[in-house]
Parts: sequence; C-alpha cells; structure tokens
Amino acid sequence: MEMDPRRLLVLLAVARTGGVLAAADELRITPSAVSQQLTKLENEAGQALLLRTPKGSVLTPAGLAMAEAGEEIERALNVARSRMQGQAEVAGVVRVGGFTSFMRTVVIPRLPEWREQYPQLQIQLVEDDFPALMRLFRQRQLDAVVVEQDSTTSGQRPLAAGMVEEPLLDEPWKLVVPAGSLLTTDNLDLSRLPLPWLGVEPSAANMAVLGRLRHSTGAHIETVHQYQDTLTALALVAAGEGVAIVPTLALTGVVQDQVDILDVPGLGTRHIALRRFDRRRPTSLPLDTVARLLRESAAAFDTRSVS
Repeated sequence: MEMDPRRLLVLLAVARTGGVLAAADELRITPSAVSQQLTKLENEAGQALLLRTPKGSVLTPAGLAMAEAGEEIERALNVARSRMQGQAEVAGVVRVGGFTSFMRTVVIPRLPEWREQYPQLQIQLVEDDFPALMRLFRQRQLDAVVVEQDSTTSGQRPLAAGMVEEPLLDEPWKLVVPAGSLLTTDNLDLSRLPLPWLGVEPSAANMAVLGRLRHSTGAHIETVHQYQDTLTALALVAAGEGVAIVPTLALTGVVQDQVDILDVPGLGTRHIALRRFDRRRPTSLPLDTVARLLRESAAAFDTRSVS
C-alpha cells in the first residue's frame, strides 16, 4: 500500500476541525482540493476513511489509524523545525490554560526541566474550569488551552473558526466506591449500584459519562451532592455518601483511604486535547515548542501506574 504522506495531513485537518470546509480554511486551500486529496487517499488505502454526516465528517476506524499516522508526521516535522531554529532562539511568553489533574501530574513536574532547556521561554499556567478557560481563550488572553471530553462525545461539536485541536492523551475512567462495598465487578450493572452517584459540576467531562450511562441503560440515574475537586469526591465516597466516576490522572499521588478504585467495562476513556488558534496565522515558535513539550510529556505519562 503506497500513499502520499502529505494527504495524511489533510485527513488530520479534517479530523481536528470536523469537516471539509473547516479543514480547507485551516489549510488555506479550496474545499474541492480537500475532497480530492481525501478521495485519492481512500483509493490508496483501499478503504473508506470518512463518514460524512449532516453534523460533519466522522472518521472510520481506518481513518482514525491514518490520522494517527498524520499526527506522527506532524510531530516529527515540528521537532525538526524546532531543532533547525535552535533552542536559544525560542523566547517569549506562552499562557496555557488547563484543568487541575493534567496541570498537576503532567505539566508542573516538567517545568524545571523545560525552564533549563529553554531559559528564554516563559510558560505561564492558568487553572480554571472549562467555561472560564474558553472565555479567556476566545479573548486571546490564553495562547492555548488543555480541554477534557468524554471520548464518546469528543469531536461531535465543531470547533470555532480558526481553532485547531491536537490530541494529547486518552486515559481510562475509574469507578470509585466505598471500600468493600462491591465484592466483584463481574456483570456489574452500573444503573443499579447500591449507592447513589455523586454529582459533578456541569462542565466537567465526568458529567458527560453520567449522561451516556443514562442514555445507554435507560435508567433514571439521580445524583447527590455536587463536587468540583476530586479530593472532595474521594472524601464523600469514603464517607459512604455515594460512588463517583473519576479520571485516572486525578488519582495520581492522591491518598485513597477507605475507597476502592475499580476498572469497569463500559466506562470508556477521557480524551485530553490541546486547543490553539491556527498556528499558520502566523507561526509562533514559542507556542509550537510548548505544544510539542505538552505532547511529549503526555505521551510519557503512564496511566497504568494508577490502580
């Protein structure tokens, strides 16, 4: 199977933007040129790579595999570009917004290393909830923002014009229950647990998982309390107030007394991505460098170490 690797970058643009028109705008080519490149790529691959729906284009499993290959090509090009420019020339301030668990576990521990590697590069972090971060991002008070989504809902909402999204990490959701309350997870019915679900603030990706469970089981899943911080959720679970869905990163380095953390089929994964404005308008070496550092740090993080 021979194919032109440049077409993989076209497919990647469609995957990130959610449609041919938006991808054409990002790549600064015509929509017909995008369609032609996709048709040629599908012919070369011998498989359908996209499903076109009224809400946009959705990648098939083969398309997802091809898009991942496109990401590797893009990553290699960014590394080469950074090396050619020279580390000493990477200077400036990059403001990155994000949520607690990613900042605490993936970003902050690497700051000393990055500061030594790029002494003229200042990475400023802003932690807040999703609505506040996106408001700052649209106002251009942030250069990039790390976002979280339930993997089954990610990509369903098209990005605003001029935004692009780069995947960083997919991690499993965990079910947290009071210690000893579930003897086994075999054939576990998530709609009939012995304790109620804890509510989480509406913009969190955890809430989308509860919505997905309501839809898939048809059950009337009610919640008690409402938490924002994972430490609060763990305290409520330990007190026997309910059960919670928590992402793996949020459990890293956290005391987990009086709770059991379970892997349950059907919970799915949390998709973490970096949103930024189109790097081609204009190119920003500091922002490109920070995006690369975030990708590399996320790729090196082993979510399997949390149990």
